[in-house]
Amino acid sequence: MDRCVVLVDAGYLLGAAASLLAGEPSRSRITVDHAALIQGLRERAEADTEQPLLRIYWFDGAPDRVPQPEHRRLRVMPRVTVRLGALTRSDGRWAQKGVDAAMHAELTELARNRACSDVVLVTGDGDLLPGLMSAKEHGVAVHLWAVQAADGDYNQSEDLVAEADERRVLDRAWITRAVRAKDLTGLCSPPPAPRPDIAAILSAPLPEAALAEAARNGASSDGEQEGDGVPVPAPAAGGGRSVPTPKDLAGALRAPGQQAGPSAGQNGGQPPAGSALRWSSDKGWIDRAGPLGEPAETASLPTLAQLTSAEQRWADREEDITTVGGDPFEVGQVFARRWMERLPETVHLQKLATMYPRIPHRIDGELLRYAARFGLLAHKDDQIDEHDRYAIRAGFWREIDVRAAAEHVAAVPAAAPGAAPLTPAAPATPAAE
Repeated sequence: MDRCVVLVDAGYLLGAAASLLAGEPSRSRITVDHAALIQGLRERAEADTEQPLLRIYWFDGAPDRVPQPEHRRLRVMPRVTVRLGALTRSDGRWAQKGVDAAMHAELTELARNRACSDVVLVTGDGDLLPGLMSAKEHGVAVHLWAVQAADGDYNQSEDLVAEADERRVLDRAWITRAVRAKDLTGLCSPPPAPRPDIAAILSAPLPEAALAEAARNGASSDGEQEGDGVPVPAPAAGGGRSVPTPKDLAGALRAPGQQAGPSAGQNGGQPPAGSALRWSSDKGWIDRAGPLGEPAETASLPTLAQLTSAEQRWADREEDITTVGGDPFEVGQVFARRWMERLPETVHLQKLATMYPRIPHRIDGELLRYAARFGLLAHKDDQIDEHDRYAIRAGFWREIDVRAAAEHVAAVPAAAPGAAPLTPAAPATPAAE
């Protein structure tokens, strides 16, 4: 078939670009316009081979082969197919596993089936030499592309270079059309918009309710003990506040005269009547009331699942696949926008806005489960990435704040002629601890 195929080793292409522009092969040092990069590869391949493009195969590694936001953007582009290998950590360094084997298999299969007349390889790994030789034996012309080396030398296997039919070098001018260094003057992309909501969530104030309850259960200003011998911390000097420990709260929850130990867990493990359950939020402690242990003010808030029909669920999934990139801040915004658009009453939005910066437990859990679809919560070290969590919640609150502010402005009546203009109240900010 008279057409060309491009096989891209993303680790080589972006790593070599980072070395060229930022001085080290870390992909975190560069920003990539993937749409411009794919378009550039297509135009260059069709010009060099003088054949129309069949497809671009993008080979990359990902933790547990879970598509990352950049992979989600790439795989919905026209004529682009993403193939993922594993990304593993060894001796403090990340390494791709299975990418070379996948490229070799794809190259030999395309050549054997005569799916194309020309293959463009963007790689430097000598492990692809057998696949390159096999493709040539099946009558396929092999074009090998290199990224300009930072030190002026080769960054490709010499055997691979010697065996290729044609070789081209993607120079600095071509690379900078789609790739920018983050920290080099003249090559830096504009800094991302500040996200002050993340800092606001991190510095959320400690509610007074926990300390007040502890004080009512026998705490004294000098830290004297209750009747059962459990000390309750006194408020810090100068009006400061301290977070009660689980042991302190356990003592505060017991009724006067109730002993600690196994007997305290009798009666089904339930606390004494009239006591308040507490649960930990992002920071500090919050009282939980109501028969199910959920705050009364949040029990009436519907979840997104309760507001979503089967048709909307299908449309949401289609949007997630085709348009949502998967940036943590963006994911929080998308979730909040859907929730607000489907609310039957605006009173729910007003009620939620008063709870900033804490998201009700049921909605927060649903938000994080939604974010897990994009691979955001599975960190490369198999640990939860807390920064992503805060960014997701910050995006959620930013969208809520924009909608709440718009509704507030719409609700303010027009000022009478000659009267002072009405201005909406500024949103409340959390008090510093």
